[in-house]
Amino acid sequence: MSVTSPSIRVLIADNHPVYRNGVSQELEATGGFDVVGVCQDGQEALKAIIESEPDVAVLDYRMPLLNGGQVARAVTEASSSTKILILSAFTEDSTVYQALQDGACGYLTKESEPEDIAKAVEACFRGEPVLPPKLAAGLISEIRSRTELRRPSLTDREREVLKLLAAGMSTPDIARAIYLAPSTVKTHLQHLCDKLGVSGRAAVVAEAMRRGILT
Repeated sequence: MSVTSPSIRVLIADNHPVYRNGVSQELEATGGFDVVGVCQDGQEALKAIIESEPDVAVLDYRMPLLNGGQVARAVTEASSSTKILILSAFTEDSTVYQALQDGACGYLTKESEPEDIAKAVEACFRGEPVLPPKLAAGLISEIRSRTELRRPSLTDREREVLKLLAAGMSTPDIARAIYLAPSTVKTHLQHLCDKLGVSGRAAVVAEAMRRGILT
């Protein structure tokens, strides 16, 4: 154990009593940790975090009332110094992504060995991100898929039409500027609407700006 004094103050929340008590006992047996509370749901955990401000809160993701991500987001918004480590049986890429997006410092599976949990708590305490390689690979895939949704694949011609549209040009003006028939320009505009999930010229420009396609 690299941290000897003072002990890292830890709060544990899980709706399964056997598991949460097991994690608590394992950490205290490791030495260097002071378990300041155990909670059975997210609402109780959030209240305890706000009141006692432990160094690290180890939370299950799927809990009654508030899930681990919601607790993490509330703790972040409250500017609390408590770091959140998610310890969950749910390892879907979207769940891991959302938990980290909500402010969790790390994410471990419940299959993790006690020593790995202890090391993860120490890392979170130091402000270091924690994510096992098998979860990191899925997270990268999730980020890529979300990026593709955020920035849909546009053809060079569609991008050209979009830029001219953003400059305030009408369909006939765009057609003359890039030597296309007005009907062809309208087809490109419809493709832009479909890819961005909107309808109307103004909505296309606004959505493109929101997604960072137009800057």
